[in-house]
Amino acid sequence: MPPREQKEKRSRAKKDPNAPKRALSAYMFFANSERDVVRAENPGIAFGQIGKLLGEKWKSMDAEKRAPFEQQAEADKKRYELEKAKYLKKKESEYLEKNEE
Repeated sequence: MPPREQKEKRSRAKKDPNAPKRALSAYMFFANSERDVVRAENPGIAFGQIGKLLGEKWKSMDAEKRAPFEQQAEADKKRYELEKAKYLKKKESEYLEKNEE
């Protein structure tokens, strides 16, 4: 057998640490609030199992119970869009200043 060819590793562009954090989904707000409850109800549970139980809980919830988490997600989405617009505007002005020199 011929030796395997090693794939070239592609390097990603470094993420700007000043960039705004992405908005969380309604499920993530739910998971963050319920994770400790699931751990308390199931001591010694594996990490992967926690996610499965949270997913099952989320799927079984009706729209009324999901509403507060969806409102949090909507508010976080607006926050992200505002911060992103401000960040892009600042980055563009820095770019223009740099290229004027």
